[in-house]
Amino acid sequence: MTTKARAVTDILQPRNVLLVGMLAIGLAAAGDWTGLPWGLLAAVCAGLIPAGYIEWERKRGTWGDRHVVDRTKRAPIFFVILGSIGTGSVIMLLGNAPTGILVTMLALWAMTVLLLAVNTVWKISVDSAVASAVVALLAVVHSPWWLLGYAMTTAVCWSRVALNHHTLAQTIAGVTLGAATATAFLFA
Repeated sequence: MTTKARAVTDILQPRNVLLVGMLAIGLAAAGDWTGLPWGLLAAVCAGLIPAGYIEWERKRGTWGDRHVVDRTKRAPIFFVILGSIGTGSVIMLLGNAPTGILVTMLALWAMTVLLLAVNTVWKISVDSAVASAVVALLAVVHSPWWLLGYAMTTAVCWSRVALNHHTLAQTIAGVTLGAATATAFLFA
């Protein structure tokens, strides 16, 4: 079971989910292929730069692996994510990106602020939050059929609990916070 859980958590880690999800959201936001570069920028800023930072710190010996299981060591990661998403959002604003992808970035930024705040006192599941946020956002910008993607989110939660990286409550809290990010579209 541990091997399967490890495979699920590695395949569905935030950088991968964000790469696919942000491309699809960019496409929907623009209504055509011109949204793909904006989606790629979102994926780079929200997922790939933070993953690169984690890998860099891991190689330096700061953390044992990409999961950073000690919540007290996670604050720098959140600040890198906030800076990266913030920078990407400014580029999008200056470049006149489609509203939908910009709103997505701002929603992810707000979600990260809340993840950081919760993480100061309790270890919430970031993997579960990201998986949930991407599914909810895809359902808002494309179709409610994307809610079937919560099967993927459930697999992420299962893997995090099976690997003893989180409790069930920590994954449920992550899913709830992630789903709430889609509410940003109600005000856009």
